[in-house]
Amino acid sequence: MNNNPFIINQVDTVGLNRFFAKIYGFVAAGIGLSALTSFLALTVFQDATISLLRGGGSGIIMMLMLVEIGLVFAASAMAAKNSPAALPMFLGYSVLNGYTLSFVLLFYTQTAVMNAFISSALMFVVMAVIGATTKKDLSAMGQALRAALWGIIIASLVNLFLSSSGMSFMISIVSVLIFSGLIAYDNQRIRYVFEETNGQVNQGWAISMALQLYLDFINLFLNLLRLFGSRD
Repeated sequence: MNNNPFIINQVDTVGLNRFFAKIYGFVAAGIGLSALTSFLALTVFQDATISLLRGGGSGIIMMLMLVEIGLVFAASAMAAKNSPAALPMFLGYSVLNGYTLSFVLLFYTQTAVMNAFISSALMFVVMAVIGATTKKDLSAMGQALRAALWGIIIASLVNLFLSSSGMSFMISIVSVLIFSGLIAYDNQRIRYVFEETNGQVNQGWAISMALQLYLDFINLFLNLLRLFGSRD
């Protein structure tokens, strides 16, 4: 086997494409469920959504976000064990995340949301293709980006108290760069693992990567929305 796993080896191209299709099928299902849930919350159940916000629903929203974090860790753990519960947990998280996203989307115009979504989708596709086809080893970049992500999380928590619009703008710009890079890195990981295992990759790992790519896309979308979105 080649000492550098990131140099494209002779692999089962059909099998690799099927593996990518499987992962992206999960990603599409997650994004689709989130989009449908947000749409229903902002249309059919719009009055209930607004009433929750006006009725001091910050505590409920915080509780939902904590549940989301728990679901992400639980889904990741189940996927690592190749448990059948991993997929339902991922899809359940997607539904809940779609509902909490509706509280954010409520403050933006439909045009802003659509523009941010289209921009995110285009950037995602471009970075995914780069990651899946490049021969350059992106592992060092991936590690650096994950370290930078922790810095962004800390800066965001600090800015909750500072409420600085300038700092928020810079955080969003850096976040877009981070998640764009992570999309490329995560797609390279998919090919790398497929090659290293000769295509013998279990479904749990596929769900784990689908969850990671789903999170990459959602965070890219939210940060682009903050940068270019018009508030309603």
